[in-house]
Amino acid sequence: MEIPRVGVPDALASRLSMAEQHEYLSRRSMLKGAAAGGALLAAGPLLLPGTAYADGDKVVPAGRHLAFGRNPRTSMRVAWQVPAPVRKPFLRIADRHGGWSHRIPAEVRVLHSEVDGVIAPYDQYYLHAEADHLWPGRTYRYAVGHEGFDPASGDGGPAAISTFTTAPARGVPARKFTFTAFGDQGVSTTALAQDGAVARQNPRFHLLAGDIAYADPSGAGKPPGSKPDADHDLFDPKVWDAYYRQIEGVAASVPWMVTTGNHDMEALYSPDGYGGQLKRWDFPESGPHDCPSVYSFIYGNVGVISLDANDVSYEIPANLGYSHGSQTAWLKRRLRYLRSQPDVDFVVVFFHHCAYSTTNQHASEGGVREQWVPLFDEYQVDLVINGHNHIYERTDALRGGKVTREVKIGDTVEPDRDGTVYATCGGGGKSLYSFPVPDTFAGEFQSYHWVKGGEKVTETVPWSRVRYTGYSFLAIDVEPAWFGQRTTLTVRTLRNDGAEIDRFTLRRTAGLHRSRHAAASVLGADPGDA
Repeated sequence: MEIPRVGVPDALASRLSMAEQHEYLSRRSMLKGAAAGGALLAAGPLLLPGTAYADGDKVVPAGRHLAFGRNPRTSMRVAWQVPAPVRKPFLRIADRHGGWSHRIPAEVRVLHSEVDGVIAPYDQYYLHAEADHLWPGRTYRYAVGHEGFDPASGDGGPAAISTFTTAPARGVPARKFTFTAFGDQGVSTTALAQDGAVARQNPRFHLLAGDIAYADPSGAGKPPGSKPDADHDLFDPKVWDAYYRQIEGVAASVPWMVTTGNHDMEALYSPDGYGGQLKRWDFPESGPHDCPSVYSFIYGNVGVISLDANDVSYEIPANLGYSHGSQTAWLKRRLRYLRSQPDVDFVVVFFHHCAYSTTNQHASEGGVREQWVPLFDEYQVDLVINGHNHIYERTDALRGGKVTREVKIGDTVEPDRDGTVYATCGGGGKSLYSFPVPDTFAGEFQSYHWVKGGEKVTETVPWSRVRYTGYSFLAIDVEPAWFGQRTTLTVRTLRNDGAEIDRFTLRRTAGLHRSRHAAASVLGADPGDA
């Protein structure tokens, strides 16, 4: 028997924004008695009096994942899951010279999923705790537990204890370090292999450029229905449980810094589609208050900015303009700030939809080009990392959308003179896309970009320098330097067997790149992560 479809009627769904869809569903749920378990419960309150708790010694935490706190040099956030409510969950830490700390209480975030005939009632328990007042550049052990389960006291064995390392202090060149990046991961054996390949690079942190777990495989930003089509998305909240188990082997010791893609908008939970993500993830909270996955942090001599391209997407407009310009205004302020800092040499920006790509499936996002590329040019952003297109593609150095310097494999770029390089690394695990020309094709060819109204405009592409139709990720090696010396950021593109596909180097003179827009240099007084 076919399951009846529920949610927004077909005639309305294609015309409603995500916020309007959520409001419609919420009103229906209230009419049907949502508080008592009706059509939709966005939920997530603290555990209520009378909650049935599990025996603590029978529940083992799972899916541990780290994220930098507001100041990555002195704080780290730890998140995990339990399958049932537990009493007094906590985090404990220890440095290599001392014993375990007291129990730092954890916050419980409950996520309830339910849609009649589509999603059976399902509760997920996400726990979050922050270790603060830490020393920069130091490695700590940590354990998470609850009443009846304390790995620091011997419960759970050594596998229940892991480590993290805070970011290095500012103002002194850090040692050489590596960070990694990809987008569009999902849950699969290929995605698991990507995690293993990332771990072998010993990264200090990992960037995930959107489309994280694919609990919503449709990705159109529509309400959940019994089958995916033009007006409904298919949604399975249990995919998130599998995802966190998959990444735990790496993310339990490497900060897993994510941003949101089109498959991460879940109308079930909140008007902007991010209510579920706020239960699952800890974001540094340095960006606009209405944009949860918009943030920034400084690690060594690299400033990193995470953006939410759903806000400017013409291709998938479910959240188009939801920030009412606050995200772009914040981006301008943040770029100005980073370029005013004498110890920040490189600026790396990552988000989901591509400014420059040529796949047959998504190609380039005109909203990104209109809203953000002029700012990347103005503030001389060094590297932009995207997902969305499930391949690897890298541009020449660009400014104003035009090639300012050809960047062949192995070349070195001077970003202040040559422009910005854009790298799409959406081969994180999901099924692969295709190009209109062979990977080895070196001439101009036809592609397209999206414009307002969801239309495609054909364009001639001279800027696509390297393409690879396969699974891959970025390993980015940074060599800081003292003031006045050469510092480099080398981008390696690797398959999960370690084979190198592409390599190029960005080079600057340390400390000599302050933007003409900066009124003063204020080392350490960081409004984003102070």
